[in-house]
Amino acid sequence: MPAQSYVRWFSDIRLSDVPEVGGKTASLGELYAMLAREGVRVPEGFALTARAYRDALAAAGIEDELRRLLSGFDHHDVALLAERAAAARRLVYEATGTEYLHTEIAAAYRALEEKCGAGVAVAVRSSATAEDLPTASFAGQHESFLNVQGESDLFEACRRCFASIFTDRAIVYRIDNGFDHFRVALSVGVMKMVRSDLASSGVIFTLDTESGFRDVVFVTGSWGLGENVVQGKVDPDEFYVHKPTFRQGYRAVLSRSLGRKQMRLVYARGHGEASTRNLPTRKTDRERYCLADGEVLELADNAIRIEDHYSRLAGRPTPMDIEWAKDGVDGKLYIVQARPETVASRREPGAFETYALKASGPVLVTGRAVGEKIASGKVRVVTDAHNLSSFLPGEVLVAEATSPDWEPVMKTAAAIVTSRGGRTCHAAIVARELGVPAVVGAEGATERLATGLLVTVSCADGEVGKVYDGVLPFEITRVPAGALPRPRAKIMVNLGNPELAYHTAMLPNDGVGLARMEFIVNEHIGVHPMALACPEKVTSKKAFMTITRLVRNYARPTDFFVAKLAEGVGTIAAAFYPKPVILRLSDFKTNEYASLLGGAGFEPKEENPMLGFRGASRYAHPAYAAGFALECAALARVRNEMGLTNLRVMVPFCRRVAEGREVIETMARHGLRRSDNGLEIYVMCEIPNNVIQVDAFAEIFDGFSIGSNDLTQLTLGVDRDSEIVAFDFDERDAGMLEMLRLAVTGAKRNDRHVGICGEAPANYPEIARFLAELGIDSISVNAASLLRTTTVVHEAEQAAAARSLAAQ
Repeated sequence: MPAQSYVRWFSDIRLSDVPEVGGKTASLGELYAMLAREGVRVPEGFALTARAYRDALAAAGIEDELRRLLSGFDHHDVALLAERAAAARRLVYEATGTEYLHTEIAAAYRALEEKCGAGVAVAVRSSATAEDLPTASFAGQHESFLNVQGESDLFEACRRCFASIFTDRAIVYRIDNGFDHFRVALSVGVMKMVRSDLASSGVIFTLDTESGFRDVVFVTGSWGLGENVVQGKVDPDEFYVHKPTFRQGYRAVLSRSLGRKQMRLVYARGHGEASTRNLPTRKTDRERYCLADGEVLELADNAIRIEDHYSRLAGRPTPMDIEWAKDGVDGKLYIVQARPETVASRREPGAFETYALKASGPVLVTGRAVGEKIASGKVRVVTDAHNLSSFLPGEVLVAEATSPDWEPVMKTAAAIVTSRGGRTCHAAIVARELGVPAVVGAEGATERLATGLLVTVSCADGEVGKVYDGVLPFEITRVPAGALPRPRAKIMVNLGNPELAYHTAMLPNDGVGLARMEFIVNEHIGVHPMALACPEKVTSKKAFMTITRLVRNYARPTDFFVAKLAEGVGTIAAAFYPKPVILRLSDFKTNEYASLLGGAGFEPKEENPMLGFRGASRYAHPAYAAGFALECAALARVRNEMGLTNLRVMVPFCRRVAEGREVIETMARHGLRRSDNGLEIYVMCEIPNNVIQVDAFAEIFDGFSIGSNDLTQLTLGVDRDSEIVAFDFDERDAGMLEMLRLAVTGAKRNDRHVGICGEAPANYPEIARFLAELGIDSISVNAASLLRTTTVVHEAEQAAAARSLAAQ
């Protein structure tokens, strides 16, 4: 009989007790004892120590037999592995069936009944002494048992839990990660079940799991017990909360995504093996979130407190992986597990990649290069949207042109090639956003590139993109962010897709010089604003029914637009906080607005939409005033409710000074008053009149952002989308360089910020040098061009400084 009990209660356990109770239970004890006063709830429970496991093995004398079973065999032989593992589990199961251990477990269960009620259901969870450590995650390697009731069933579950130290997966994990089977022991945690079978449960990370971005809390959840979420059996709801503004006292969910939540794990009538079962989730539950916003914020608060506590103990930032459960009886939220996150937090922060071909081959087609990457794959020629279903992830998409409907497929493409289009066409814009290499305007691509052909698409050689026959080797060089020079001019990024915000923000940058609202409207909303403001005027019955379905969970149709736009914009602003994010107000042309759901009846037919009813001219006009009010409401929510005051607003295509004044007055009426809470309002400098009257525009706006695409088009009188004259579209023209000079010097003369957000500086290093020498405040390019632009601008500034010094 041991000198002391094998039972330790949570109230007695601290993180330092990992060798005795394992990482999982040590963490629960730490939270139970140290954070309860801060509102972090942990269910009552106790642990069976690792000594119980070790003593049982020693008393049974089975270590030599276990060593024989677990050494000298090929663990990749699945059948042999299963045979050896099953034999090892039988040995441990038999060894832990002692009367003394049964008595200890029964006494502890009775004590738990006194605290929590007779017949209390418990969760029995493994806790390895090498588990949930910063250097290793044994999560999921061993067994857990839910809804266990009564002394006998608990004893059985504990024995099976001990035996699960030798599951097939745990054996393989230890071998592959260099852990000695006999230096790892198992403790068993026993805790009161949270009745999440009647409510919901899930997982929280205190970072973004895809990018490793540290400034958000990522909450996932689904209906029922949490095993479905942990094991990835359901698509959960997802929520993000921004940590910096939360700490400042703002209480807002940054974004939310409705999961399918296909199943819910609930209690079964029996116990032991049949203690739980999965049921299909009711449609009404699939279509609503499993947490209210207030509950998401409470969980975020818990998560931040847990992360802060662990970071203090570790002496360094420690992102956390946390499991939560909501009790359907008392309605309260509980933390049922917490451990350091060991995957995303270990990724190398912001580094650039440069690509270089290591061989050459026959060039099949050439066009304009988008980005600087290289990719290989099988060609898939898509002639129209009906053929998209045949496209396979990792193929090279070849088409005449693309449209917004194609974007789900484009996201899975290795590369994109179009026979039509320039650097500002849809394919080019989306490819830049996704970081996918693209060659656009590749004449004859759909004829010369046949489906199934293996090709290499290279955009690593400057302006000309090439499609080579066959798979060519190429080299990727990673440049650490810290090795990049930091020029005086701010190097910012252009961004429209919130899904890329966290990834992009981790690269060296000075903020967002152009956030495109229309990308968010098109991708995340898809409905014409006026169709939501005036649904009774939607002419298409099919569109009306689709809109009705989209807004079903919102009090008013307009709430859908405001919420979705605020989430998209807020995500971008949060990713770069506190750096400035300059958001361009909607700049769809009438034909583009008309293609939105329900939009056809709200837009005029124009012969030349590029010069028509767009930008500033729409905002106070009766035909769009109600839609613009929704845009303003969303941005006011981002700044005032989310606390993201780094958001600046930019007015596009403002033809006249009087028009600019009218827009600013309209914005003020809708809660976006210039200078309130530090709000700055910029104007796009993309019409020659913006340059000619730069002094007058400077009186009413806080800054200028040169839109080189439209300014070049209007200065040279060239339609960049017309293939027959597109060759005349060139930002390097002497007249364009003079327009750039006048814009920069005019803004600086008026002490106004001036930047550029077109791709000219990225496409043409000489323009970047020219602007740097003029002293432009910021240059904003797509993420793929950050490295090249940063280097060129730094070199230009150094050369200018040297010339100035030599002239003195």
